[in-house]
Amino acid sequence: METTTYRSEGEAGEGMRMQQEQAMVEVEKKQMKVMVAIDESEESFHALKWALDHLFFFMPSSSSSAGGVAAAEAELTQNQEHGMVILVHVQQPFHYYIAPAGPVDYATPLVLESVRKSQEENSTILMARALKLCKERQVRAEAMILNGEPKEMICEATEQINPTILVVGSRCLSKIKRAFLGSVSDYCAHHAKCPILIVKPQK
Repeated sequence: METTTYRSEGEAGEGMRMQQEQAMVEVEKKQMKVMVAIDESEESFHALKWALDHLFFFMPSSSSSAGGVAAAEAELTQNQEHGMVILVHVQQPFHYYIAPAGPVDYATPLVLESVRKSQEENSTILMARALKLCKERQVRAEAMILNGEPKEMICEATEQINPTILVVGSRCLSKIKRAFLGSVSDYCAHHAKCPILIVKPQK
């Protein structure tokens, strides 16, 4: 009898420990905000897909499977609230130059307005594509479109939003391009006020 009682208490203790660990996991999920930097490159969308596949892997529990489709859908809806993706796209400022003695003024208001509209349309298309990927994987997502220097604005956004992690794609620039253009991922790795994950492109 004593042995039986001891086993019962051991199982109860083990069950309590598992419940505590599960509660800790639930808290971490609720706090998870994954910020993903999106631009025109396929590397940024590869980084988004990687984040969706590896950071959001909610699986229905056995109880949901036993309860049928309705229970599984209810649990999936609950899981969506445990984490979210924040998509950030930065529109770079338009650098224009006026020819000192040229017959054409390239900085006319009409040209500037045309460039601005083109940037807005491009940003809308990019974010729509990114949001569609999140929706297909049933992950809650929000989109932000900022204006300025991308690497600086991304870091400023991490300070304001305080995400759990920042995910950026790497273009693997050559040494010459890296020296002249700089690397957004390198800059964010040194200046972002949160953990950062740099996803390398597929080979």
